[in-house]
Amino acid sequence: MTTFGAKQSRGYDQRASRLLKGLYRRIAADIDADAPTGAWVLDVGTGPGELLARLVSRRPDLHLHGIDLSPHMIDLAEAKLSGGTVELSVGDVAALPYPDDSFDLVVSSLSMHEWPDVGRATAELARVLRPGGAVAIYDFRFLRSAAALSALRRSFDAATVRREPVRPPRHPVGLYTRLTARTA
Repeated sequence: MTTFGAKQSRGYDQRASRLLKGLYRRIAADIDADAPTGAWVLDVGTGPGELLARLVSRRPDLHLHGIDLSPHMIDLAEAKLSGGTVELSVGDVAALPYPDDSFDLVVSSLSMHEWPDVGRATAELARVLRPGGAVAIYDFRFLRSAAALSALRRSFDAATVRREPVRPPRHPVGLYTRLTARTA
């Protein structure tokens, strides 16, 4: 998995805030629809915390956690979310620092293509989800989605695994894919 230095992290934050607004709005709306009141939500590959910042203002009832491999990204997220109730950690998706059955919803936006072992990562996502919990992974449309679907079917209830295109506003085609699954 790629880690960012301080300068790269700031550049990514500036680009992500500007270019990915529509995608983050869509993901936040999906979480509004999927997360029950008081749900525990983990944002894997949280980067500079853009999604979490949106969720703090939209859904103050949620217990929000973010994790990223890059300490510089976590520093940016902490600055963006200062004074909030979000818990942030440096960590790897393939070895999540949370106990079993910790979250109701795990979301990841634009980080799956960086996961070196998708199978190990999806097994970890399943481990930290509570029974009946859900995972939603958003990433670029053509990157690793076949491997991810296969891994999700091994780690989750295979009948619940779905793949759907995500089309940002004002784009004629779906640039991203949303992969979802539920625990039994």
